Amino acid sequence: MYKFVGRLVAQKGSAACRIGAVALITSLSTGAVSAQGFIVNDVSIDGNLRVADGTILTYAGISPGDSLSTGALNDAAQKIRASGLFESVEVVPTGGTLVIRVVEYPTINRINIEGNARLRDSDLMQVVQSEPRRVYNPTQAEADTAAITEAYAQQGRINATVTPSIIPLSDNRVDLVFVVTESAVTEIERISFLGNRTYSESRLRRVLETKQAGALRALIRRDTYSPDRVAADRELLTDFYNSRGYPDFVVQNVDVALTRERDAYLVTYNMREGQKFDFGRVTVTSEIEGLDPTPYQNAIRVRSGATYSPVPIETDITRIERLAVNRGVNFLQVEPRITRNPRDLTLDLNYVLTRGPRIFVERIDIEGNGTTLDRVIRNRVEVVEGDPFNPRAIRDSASRIRSLGFFQNVDVNARQGTSENQVIVDVDVVEGPTGSLSFGANYNTDTGVGLVASYKQSNFQGRGQRLNFDLSTAESNRRLAFGFTEPQLLGRDLRLGIDLSYATTDNENALYDTENLRFSPSLSFPVSENGRLTVLYALEYHDLTDVSSSASQIIHNEAAEGAVTTNALGYTYSFDTRRTGLNPNAGVLLRFGQEFGFGDTQFIKSTALAGAEAKILNEEVTLRATLEGGYLSYQEGSSRVTDRFFMGSRVMRGFEAGGIGPRDDATDDALGGNAFAVLRLETEFPLGLPSEYGLSGGAFIDYGSVWEVGETYGEAVIYDEFTPRAVAGVSLFWTTPIGPLRFNFTEALDAQERDNTKAFDVTISTSF
Repeated sequence: MYKFVGRLVAQKGSAACRIGAVALITSLSTGAVSAQGFIVNDVSIDGNLRVADGTILTYAGISPGDSLSTGALNDAAQKIRASGLFESVEVVPTGGTLVIRVVEYPTINRINIEGNARLRDSDLMQVVQSEPRRVYNPTQAEADTAAITEAYAQQGRINATVTPSIIPLSDNRVDLVFVVTESAVTEIERISFLGNRTYSESRLRRVLETKQAGALRALIRRDTYSPDRVAADRELLTDFYNSRGYPDFVVQNVDVALTRERDAYLVTYNMREGQKFDFGRVTVTSEIEGLDPTPYQNAIRVRSGATYSPVPIETDITRIERLAVNRGVNFLQVEPRITRNPRDLTLDLNYVLTRGPRIFVERIDIEGNGTTLDRVIRNRVEVVEGDPFNPRAIRDSASRIRSLGFFQNVDVNARQGTSENQVIVDVDVVEGPTGSLSFGANYNTDTGVGLVASYKQSNFQGRGQRLNFDLSTAESNRRLAFGFTEPQLLGRDLRLGIDLSYATTDNENALYDTENLRFSPSLSFPVSENGRLTVLYALEYHDLTDVSSSASQIIHNEAAEGAVTTNALGYTYSFDTRRTGLNPNAGVLLRFGQEFGFGDTQFIKSTALAGAEAKILNEEVTLRATLEGGYLSYQEGSSRVTDRFFMGSRVMRGFEAGGIGPRDDATDDALGGNAFAVLRLETEFPLGLPSEYGLSGGAFIDYGSVWEVGETYGEAVIYDEFTPRAVAGVSLFWTTPIGPLRFNFTEALDAQERDNTKAFDVTISTSF
């Protein structure tokens, strides 16, 4: 028996085998222990260099005079072994002396990672729990090996291997080395769907955060498999279908398989869509004695016949609860009860008003915000100390805090307060980066190549304020802009903005150079659920210099006036349902603004825009229509070329900047106009390419004009009346990690003889 044990240790040599041998030795060596137990008269400890005798005895739980059974001796050995400090342990009773023999694990001198190129040492060391100057533990080394392997798997390199090894040094020290053999990225080759009848695979792939690998795999970083991302994609699919009338949709399972070569994943979503439902009868009833449901019925926005979606239901519940608070009804709860009508595929919705428990908010505790001030977060919490507790308000507060974009993680929870009818709201946040400094270059067919530098900070000094600074310079123009925004002035939804910009143009081929300065403080506040009003003051400085001798006499006369400073008060009203509307497939944007100039020149500048967007054919095709216009009228003084509207490619495609509109008949110089109007109709559609390429097509028609110069100083001006132009074209949209690109290929359908058309237009912007 003893020879077998010795041979096992000699042949295998591993820590696990030695430990097994020690257990046998301990068991055999204690065979002479009497039934009454072994009396410990003395303890002898051998083999320990760093660990003190007293520490070992403490682990063992043994002291002289103890009477120990065979089981107690085995337990003592196991306790010493469990400390993780020793490679082997023997507990041997000899006469009246208990001999404890140990072999200490070496101390880690340093930890190295070799063979890694795709992941940095600093990134991998964050997952390694072994530490220098600590005792080497093979179990921990194995766990560290698994952690490094998992780090590579998270990057899509599932075939990467990690081998731990130790290099013996003097004084019972070792270097711990993890040797990495990196593999190629194991990408997602195909994402498939089973059970989808309504939406195509290409449409559903656009819903997912995960993408298929393709020709742009060097740019697309979401084509590696991640279990967390797939779990999030299941939620995205569910939300997508639920919001489009499919309450019974479920992802039954997600099948993830490796190809035979183990170099790619195949991901298949098995789904059941269910039937599509519309809203049937929508009612409000009250189970609270004396509470009339009629005012709350008028507050709901869900209408019979609309496609079912849980989003408007949540919106209605929030609206009803707010109305109850405004009417002095506290502790009201709204329970949406849905009744199915399978025959006509409708869902009757009944908002039931009930009385909730009388619970109040005792206090609000905010933790984790090292930079952001408490008041910035509190402004996003819908309740204050002493308010009735509303779980929905707590959930909404968490969403409002996340929408700030300052935090990597936000948790808002309620716990029991000092009494049964009080709760404490805990707001725990993890701050993230909020500033950026970028340098880049851009190219525009109108202005050429330019350099760009910008600094943006969305949480300036932790106050929730936004600060931005932009500098751009091109071949023919330079622009400097500064902006500051206080989103919660006086602790309310009152946005204070201060904008300052300075721009110059200096082009050797231009008829004149310009210098413009604008300073504009503004206040913005909501006036309805989707409406917002902005009031502003504007101070502007315009100068027109270096007019070419060949330029229009009208421009010469305007430049002779010298620099002009204007003051204006204005407002802008906007109504936008694209983000807050109940229909996820359609949206409307309305915007109307005016500036009233006073001082040396008196004018009214009016601009308006009406736009609508809708997705059709199972959301594969997007239709857009935009009507935009403006008018500048002077009561005293007259407009100059720096004040009037010009229609470049941003407003009307297919024409050069200043390519259409009034012109001096003698010099052919573009003069701009006091009025403009344009109708833009366009569509965007898939090209049948994999969605991860980010490529889609489009077609458009623009129809509009710019006219009315105003003061002509007796010079002949052509196209001064409304003279419509029309242009048609096709577009190529490309969504890339460096920004969205759009390529327009145009053909003028109706252009005047002296117009300057443009058949191709592209805008590229990149930062590095």
